[in-house]
Amino acid sequence: MKKLILTFASLCLILSIYSCRETNKEKAEDAIEEVNEEVEKTMDDAKDDVDEVIDEAGDAVNDAGEKIDDAKDVIDDAEEIIKN
Repeated sequence: MKKLILTFASLCLILSIYSCRETNKEKAEDAIEEVNEEVEKTMDDAKDDVDEVIDEAGDAVNDAGEKIDDAKDVIDDAEEIIKN
């Protein structure tokens, strides 16, 4: 009888440890999945921000190029006035 009770107690202990390990494994997998989703969202947001900055920088370069062209036109006009 004592052997039967000890065997049953040992079996319960083994099952409880095994079931806890599975629960922890599932919790860890869920946590990893949540972290991966957050990282993906953060990376998408960062990519959008970088794209926006690149677009703004391109617009600034284009504006600067137009202003340089305008300045060259003014210089050419001034040279024409001086020559005449």
